[in-house]
Amino acid sequence: MSTNGSATLSLTDLRGNLRRLRRERLIRRLFFAAAVLSILVSLLIVASLAGGAIDFLSKLDGIGQLWNPRGWFPRRGLFDILTIFLGTALVAGVAIMVAAPIGLGAAMYLSEYAGRRRRFLKPIIEILAGVPSVVMGFFALTFISPNLVQKVVPGTPAFSIAAAGIGVGILIIPLVATIAEDSMHAVPGSLREAAFGLGAKRRAVSVRVVFPAAISGIVAALILGVSRAIGETLVVTIAAGAVGGSARTIDIFGPGQTMTAAMTSLATGSDQVRGVGPAFPSLFFVGLLLFAMTLGLNLISERFVRRVRRRY
Repeated sequence: MSTNGSATLSLTDLRGNLRRLRRERLIRRLFFAAAVLSILVSLLIVASLAGGAIDFLSKLDGIGQLWNPRGWFPRRGLFDILTIFLGTALVAGVAIMVAAPIGLGAAMYLSEYAGRRRRFLKPIIEILAGVPSVVMGFFALTFISPNLVQKVVPGTPAFSIAAAGIGVGILIIPLVATIAEDSMHAVPGSLREAAFGLGAKRRAVSVRVVFPAAISGIVAALILGVSRAIGETLVVTIAAGAVGGSARTIDIFGPGQTMTAAMTSLATGSDQVRGVGPAFPSLFFVGLLLFAMTLGLNLISERFVRRVRRRY
């Protein structure tokens, strides 16, 4: 008690309920353990890939064996990295050309024009992300290739990079649309109201006010879409057509091989992995390159967002 008769608080009283504090410490430790475990798993994956990649490089006659103009045929001892890198870049390029206009258009509509309909239209668009890759692969092979690609460019074979790229592009539309729409929707309404007060039409507000204000999120959506396209496996394995290997090509209207499809085709069945000496370790080398590419894209995306993000 204080001199004036009022109660005083001790350090024990300010410490709070001891049972609640113990629960908070336990929860904090559980979350910390989950974070450490996720980092540990990532490090173990990288270590495994690095070990296999070093084993692969040690079995090569020379580093020049990774640039062979005859293409990527691992069971024959041909390991042209440029072949599968070009195939991956072509598929990702076609995919983002499909997903960018459709995804950004859908995001613009949901953010600026849909109004109350946004609540049920956005989940419908996101349902597309739940389509299994194998289903999209067969759709690309049986519908996109004969009814779209072959009609636009007669003479295109059933298996082509273009058909695979369009299929992958359809798969990443929800990713691009969702992230871009969230960024546009987060733009303060005061910017729109100021533009409308100056007499701007809705189209001008959407294109000249909302889009530039949300550019960081939009670019991040596109980069993540490219990263998702690079990592897609089953669609390109089914629709691109290069199962055992591929010659080096930049023709999107012909068969090709991507990095993920190269790993899949080589590792289909444990008894089929065997080939010449470096065939099996090449899986780890390609996997490490994929990891480095996706990590680089994510770092570029994060750096760009931090650099151009605007605070309102």
